[in-house]
Amino acid sequence: MPDLQPWQLERRYDVVVVGGGPAGLAAAVGAREQGAERVLIVDRESEPGGILQQCIHHGFGLHHFKEELTGPAYAQRYLERVLEHDVDIVTDAYVLDVDPTRRVSLLSGRHGRTEVDAGAVVLAMGARERTREAIRIPGTRPAGVMTAGFAQKLVNMAGYLPGRRVAILGSGDIGLIMARRLMLEGAEVVGVFELMPHANGLTRNVVQCLHDFDIPLHLSTTVVRIHGHDRVDKVSVAPVDEALRPRMAEAWEVPCDTLLVSIGLIPDNELARALGVRLDPVTTGPVVTSTMETSRDGVFACGNTVHIHDLVDWVSQESQLAGGGAGAFASGRRSSADNVRLVPGRNVRSCVPHTITTDREHTVFLRVTKSLAPCSLRLGEVYERPLRYVVPGEMVTLKVRPRFLQGFHGGNLHVDVVPREEAAA
Repeated sequence: MPDLQPWQLERRYDVVVVGGGPAGLAAAVGAREQGAERVLIVDRESEPGGILQQCIHHGFGLHHFKEELTGPAYAQRYLERVLEHDVDIVTDAYVLDVDPTRRVSLLSGRHGRTEVDAGAVVLAMGARERTREAIRIPGTRPAGVMTAGFAQKLVNMAGYLPGRRVAILGSGDIGLIMARRLMLEGAEVVGVFELMPHANGLTRNVVQCLHDFDIPLHLSTTVVRIHGHDRVDKVSVAPVDEALRPRMAEAWEVPCDTLLVSIGLIPDNELARALGVRLDPVTTGPVVTSTMETSRDGVFACGNTVHIHDLVDWVSQESQLAGGGAGAFASGRRSSADNVRLVPGRNVRSCVPHTITTDREHTVFLRVTKSLAPCSLRLGEVYERPLRYVVPGEMVTLKVRPRFLQGFHGGNLHVDVVPREEAAA
């Protein structure tokens, strides 16, 4: 890979993008395409691409590039676009602070402690994995307990097999993919144990990674204790009741030398908190407008920093929108103010963006609270669309077109997902 570091950082950039993963790369392209002349990406890794670099399986790009790519191939496609747009990239660098005037303080080995002024800032830091400590699993602290993403990095980038007999707590997509990966590398995956009554990953990953390899999935079951001194030698698991409390009388022991934790991702929002932007209590990411602008003027956010996505294709689409908004803001152009607030209603956990307008097309991303089939998605009384099914582990996308909102003059618009027979009534 060519040296991406600029010899000298500018004192001022039209747009500074924090993060060089799929969100940051797409945001930089979007900013340049909307008139930003000088764009800088700051990334803490040694190479751009983020989590994609360790995702060597296929399945990326079907929506965005209309072909199936591996994670590194998808990242390379976007990096080439970034370089074609003459974007500055500084790697092995950390953003220490963004002040209310959008002055960005960063630290890197090549440039030292530096401050640059930005016309607009895009927060694209991604997310981090929840750990064992986040849910306080009792037991000892032996070797062999790690997040699924770290295990993926060990296997795919460092060439290390983390264990021979592996249990997996949680059914997030990374955990499902690692179940298959470890089986292909010769390890035995003794089971995936999921607290909820449904899988939290994509249905295709449940089928391709578990069912196709005869890996058991235990729903409404969790790990209640970790055993071992130097290394894990077994875990205790137990079914849970409707209140998600373990039924300890029915617990059993599962011998294993490794426990992978795949219990979800948390948006990386420290910079957003420091800036004082408004956060969504459900997603824990910033509240954003239809252009992905936060409650701070000129500060935009996108990707897993805002809410956790299923597909990198949706990250790219959303992030290009955020970068475009930042580029337009830095160029002195702003879209009309949003006049519709989307309110999560029945069986809807979250909606992003949080506000939209009645005069433009928008893509809205939804998460539901429980599975339904068949069902209908309703926007207040103005629009309804039938759906074959919804599950909490899969994002629902909806294109909201101006014609859907004809006659609606703004205000709160409740978003509901209801059983088909109820919608018909």
